[in-house]
Amino acid sequence: MLIIEGVSRSFCGRQALAPVTLHLGAGEYVAIVGESGIGKSTLLNLIAGLDRPSTGRILFKGLDYASLDEVALAKLRRQHFGFVFQAFHILPHLTVLQNVMLPLSLLGQRDREAQAPALAMLTKVGLAARAQDFPQALSGGELQRVAIARALVHAPTVVLADEPTGNLDPDNAQRILALLAECIRAHGAIGLLVTHSSQAAATADRVFRLTRSGLVAA
Repeated sequence: MLIIEGVSRSFCGRQALAPVTLHLGAGEYVAIVGESGIGKSTLLNLIAGLDRPSTGRILFKGLDYASLDEVALAKLRRQHFGFVFQAFHILPHLTVLQNVMLPLSLLGQRDREAQAPALAMLTKVGLAARAQDFPQALSGGELQRVAIARALVHAPTVVLADEPTGNLDPDNAQRILALLAECIRAHGAIGLLVTHSSQAAATADRVFRLTRSGLVAA
């Protein structure tokens, strides 16, 4: 379903990501580990269509990203991708509930329709009681859980998670990792987790290490 072939990225002549080849099928959950600065987040940005590769190609359901303009890429992201990034990107002027409803709103659902699934997802991450709070009132760990709820609420085809448990205590980290794995497998989605944590990576079906030469089995 998702094919990454020889994809690399360079900036001003400096290689930020060595060529990567990876094929992912529906329901598959893969973790990528590696040192800081090796290109893990860069790879996620390329897969999400937030950046363009210097070499190689990415295909989603047979569709080559290179054939899409920015408008088409944005539509693809809204419909099929869920993101959990290190910088939470929680909108400060919206309540917790409104932040989680946002992907559904962007897909055309009215607030009345979007509210129930958003509340259900907040319940799963243990934050239903904070639904009407604004982000400023939440801790870093709580904001991470809001970001995860928002990423999963529209049952995306591809879930991209960049250090999703980096700001969580051990108990909540295990809960979130279990939720990610459950949602990915239950919906036949593709899950790609990048992390420094071997414990987090162990929840995936396959684990790779990203190196200066590319991906190797871990």
